[in-house]
Amino acid sequence: MSEPPRIRQKKRAFPRILGRERAFLADTLRAETTGGLLLLAAAVVALVWANSPWQDTYHQVSDAQVGPLTVEAWASDGALTLFFYLAGVELKREFVVGTLSRISEAVVPVAAALAGMVLPAIIYLAINLTAEDGRPDGWAVPTATDIAFALAVLAIVGSSLPSALRAFLLTLAVVDDFGAILVIAVFFAHGFHLLSLLASAALIAVWYVLQRRRVRTPFLYVPIAIGAWWFMYESGIHATIAGVALGLVTRVVPDPGEEHAPAERIEHRLRPWSAGVAVPLFALFAAGVTLSGNALREMLTDPVAIGVVAGLVLGKMIGVFGGSWVTARFTRAELNSDLSWRDVGAVSVLAGIGFTVALLIAGLAFADDIAQVERAKAAVLVASLLSAVIAAALLFRRNRAYAD
Repeated sequence: MSEPPRIRQKKRAFPRILGRERAFLADTLRAETTGGLLLLAAAVVALVWANSPWQDTYHQVSDAQVGPLTVEAWASDGALTLFFYLAGVELKREFVVGTLSRISEAVVPVAAALAGMVLPAIIYLAINLTAEDGRPDGWAVPTATDIAFALAVLAIVGSSLPSALRAFLLTLAVVDDFGAILVIAVFFAHGFHLLSLLASAALIAVWYVLQRRRVRTPFLYVPIAIGAWWFMYESGIHATIAGVALGLVTRVVPDPGEEHAPAERIEHRLRPWSAGVAVPLFALFAAGVTLSGNALREMLTDPVAIGVVAGLVLGKMIGVFGGSWVTARFTRAELNSDLSWRDVGAVSVLAGIGFTVALLIAGLAFADDIAQVERAKAAVLVASLLSAVIAAALLFRRNRAYAD
């Protein structure tokens, strides 16, 4: 007797999220949405303060020395490390037990994220390599997406949109964060010191061993984290990379009989501090750009500003949507039946919101030219605003279609 023919199960580009992963996704979206709103508030305060009659006090506070670093450096190198630690934890979870652990489901958002980083860089380079006063060294500025802002916009105008679309955006952002981390680590190291790096790596290895041995006391982990951060800073590699590394060696799978893995417990405690304090504090001292009439006019002819705006607004949208469509087309993956490509197109525009990491990279790329840093940061703000407004309009229409 012959066996019945096997029914070939079709791969889905954007699978349904079920069980504990769905609960975790919901919790993350709520926290990131709140963080996005706080981030927006901090950015508005920074812009108003930096363009007010008290703008001198803004720069005085920002440049004030507190211990070994200035206030601005503590915000970017210190507070933002917490944000990158949680990014490392999310990245490991996705690779171990999440969507990225299943190749057939990971291929589309991974390809979309990669295309969404490569195309903005190409657009930026095309503009700056052909301009007489171009700065090709800023190619990485438009490659990063700000997940907190993006999720905030999605939550405000997309309450009726399918959860699969939110899952796609979150997975896209995790891969995008990983790409940004690699860019910072590889291209923005300065004054490299091997011994300091080895000391940081040794402390990260101790963290890993403690995780393997199921040690739970915070009295060991806190000094290890501080030491790893400091030695990473002293090595010349951006200090936030220590946060990513510690996140990647934190255990994300619970033992039999263990209700929550260490990563889940730590994240539950730290996420409010990251979303409510660390990231808004960074925004407060990174987004304070002087937007005078002369500065805005300079942006219109500055190849760096033009490249950043074009890269974020056009490059991200075309890259993310094109990467998704091409991959789904040639891998025979199908779009989730709850979604349409119009939904994906609207969310692709959201990827052009490149606030937190884009501002960080702008400061690193043009550290030798304060005026250029100001113009690059202003371009990031303008591009993020344009992407947010366009995406909100598109998502509002899609949301009405689903609500009806």
